Amino acid sequence: MLTPLHIIFYLFATVAVCSAVAVITVRNPVRSVLSLVVTFFAMAGIWMLLHAEFLSLILLLVYVGAVMTLFLFVVMMLSIDRESVRSGFVRYLPFGIIVVLIITGLTIAAVGPENFGLTQMPAPAPEPPHFSNIRELGAVLYTDYAYPFEIAGVLLLAAIIAAITLTHRGPVRRKVQDANKQISVRPEDRVRLVKMPAAKKEKGNKEE
Repeated sequence: MLTPLHIIFYLFATVAVCSAVAVITVRNPVRSVLSLVVTFFAMAGIWMLLHAEFLSLILLLVYVGAVMTLFLFVVMMLSIDRESVRSGFVRYLPFGIIVVLIITGLTIAAVGPENFGLTQMPAPAPEPPHFSNIRELGAVLYTDYAYPFEIAGVLLLAAIIAAITLTHRGPVRRKVQDANKQISVRPEDRVRLVKMPAAKKEKGNKEE
């Protein structure tokens, strides 16, 4: 029986799939980033329907509010050569289609329609009145998955240090002015007086 909850789920799922396809098909990079933002909003709605409120809000606050805003600013400031991007897309299009077909076939073979439904995955039991999925998530994250969580933190720290190192390296092929050298300059280093004898005027062939 189709309930309003199913209608909302199918609506969010349709929006997520359409916007995800738009991310890789539109030619304008700004529109691609905006399509990814719409995808995140749709997935946040689906997670909210699954009673994963914490993950849904984190997706909106962290990814949409911070990461995607940064991506949007970077894409708008970069000068992207659209012709080279378009030629690269056309060049790798057959390879991409083959990869998509392989992944789709493996997904259908591994997870078929017979593995869906309430018979295979029954509905979860009703939650107690004072249930908190944030508390349950934290308990699992910091007990069973404590080591993977710490390893992920170390990897992110290494990525941050690498990004800072690459950003603060010396300029390459860029003309910059050194204020200290300009202030400490001496007149004799800039101007050289050369004493030359005066040039004599040549007499013309015709007399005035």
